[in-house]
Amino acid sequence: MKLDARDIAILRVLSTDGRISKSALADRVNLGASACGDRLARLESAGVIAGYRAEVALRRLAPHVTVFVMAELSSHKAAAFQIFEAAIERHTEITGCWALGGGYDYLLQIITRDIDSYQRLIDVILAERVGLARYFTYVVTKAIKDSPPPFDILHPSATD
Repeated sequence: MKLDARDIAILRVLSTDGRISKSALADRVNLGASACGDRLARLESAGVIAGYRAEVALRRLAPHVTVFVMAELSSHKAAAFQIFEAAIERHTEITGCWALGGGYDYLLQIITRDIDSYQRLIDVILAERVGLARYFTYVVTKAIKDSPPPFDILHPSATD
């Protein structure tokens, strides 16, 4: 899908204000309401806008811990990756998982109540025998930055 500067402007606004009304969005990107609505529908139907959701301040909701885990599998056959990825999908505490190139196979983001519940999750995963050879745990002590994508770098028309 070819995007122009107006499409990028819409994405930039929505990435920081997903609840903005369509008319306010149209004003912010200097388009008529109908034209903006058409562009928005096109971006949604093309899958460029994958969804909308609330950013929840977990610290106000409940005590929790965020852990990043670098995981290495014992086998690098396609079936081993499929088994591991299917296992990851079964655990709601694993909120993010990325396949990596380089020294480790996966980076997992885990959000759970405390370190004990994190360890119980790891024990379950190990007991499932999903091919996890080694893992390295990194506990988040403070969130520093969580920003929308750098649209001006990712898409040249963002600065036109």
